[in-house]
Amino acid sequence: MNYTVAAVSGGRRLNDFLKLPFEIYRRDPNWVAPIVSEVRRTLDPTRNPYFADASLALFLCYRGRTPAARVAVIINRLHEKKFGVRTAFFGFFETRSDLGAARALLSAAERYGRDQGARVMEGPFNPNHYSELGLQLDGFGAPSGFFQTHNPSYYRDFLELAGYSLSYRFQTMRNDNIRGTILRRFGKPLPPPAEADGYLVRSLIESDLARELERIREVNNAAFASNWHFLPLTREEYAFSAKYLSVVTRPDLIKIVEHNGEPVAVLHCVLDINPLLRKLRGRVGLLKYLRFRQERKHLRTLVIYTVAIKPAHQHTRVYGLLLQEFCWIAQGFDVLEATWVSPDNKPALRGAENLELKPDKHFGIFEKKLS
Repeated sequence: MNYTVAAVSGGRRLNDFLKLPFEIYRRDPNWVAPIVSEVRRTLDPTRNPYFADASLALFLCYRGRTPAARVAVIINRLHEKKFGVRTAFFGFFETRSDLGAARALLSAAERYGRDQGARVMEGPFNPNHYSELGLQLDGFGAPSGFFQTHNPSYYRDFLELAGYSLSYRFQTMRNDNIRGTILRRFGKPLPPPAEADGYLVRSLIESDLARELERIREVNNAAFASNWHFLPLTREEYAFSAKYLSVVTRPDLIKIVEHNGEPVAVLHCVLDINPLLRKLRGRVGLLKYLRFRQERKHLRTLVIYTVAIKPAHQHTRVYGLLLQEFCWIAQGFDVLEATWVSPDNKPALRGAENLELKPDKHFGIFEKKLS
């Protein structure tokens, strides 16, 4: 079979790169098509501020004249500076059920990584540590939830046959009766106090969004500073990633805790909008968007996106305040999901246990040493 791997910069090849998943998942009812315009925006170094300190290369493998596999390779200079190793991160990895195409593609990506001085290939990151990441390892017969990657089971086989090994594993968690759990464990939720011991808990103020995003970014950067692969987000990066915040959540689902006027904690919940995104099939028009906003009112699955507490306030009454706020929010939903949780994040696992969240799906990061 004749395989050709080409670098992608724009034009027809970029269109082929963007369209390939629609061919691979055409008959998969659990796949959620990405909004094509948003993928373009994410992969545009002139628009995405993440690439101010990172390089991007896209590759597409053709079998004959047919697109068969694709991948993005990212090298982040700040990651190298913080962790002391130049890594070529791969992402947006998709391939038909064709081992030859996957091998040809990965070989070209690894060659590029070596040429750039990288010692390791690692991924998938789409394209970084705060976006969708990881390869789905199980749960293939279930619909993908918000912020979850989705792929066929053979992706892992292809990576391992190409010399990659599982280096990091995390999970999502789920409770199919969160209202019942709250009533049984905590009783009927009461309205949380507006202020307690100098702590003020409030919802996001949408009319002051730019400053609110700065407050959330400040808390996240402090709370997650020691997390695996974490790099602090710049103001521009966070604003870029939050462009469609109002699409996936509501102001009352985001709680900010202040202590004497200083933001110290954030509870960030979103709606599982994937059932509605499936209907869009990767394209958004005015009528589709209006229907989306109307149907969003009836969604019954809540997702814990992040819980962030600054280190100095992690052993204070902030956790209890956030739990009370969460119970007040979650009583209006049926199902609760949590985005990826690391198996070594003991505080997160204890919080999940309190809410009777059970492991749902597992995802993995794979790596390969480049000689």
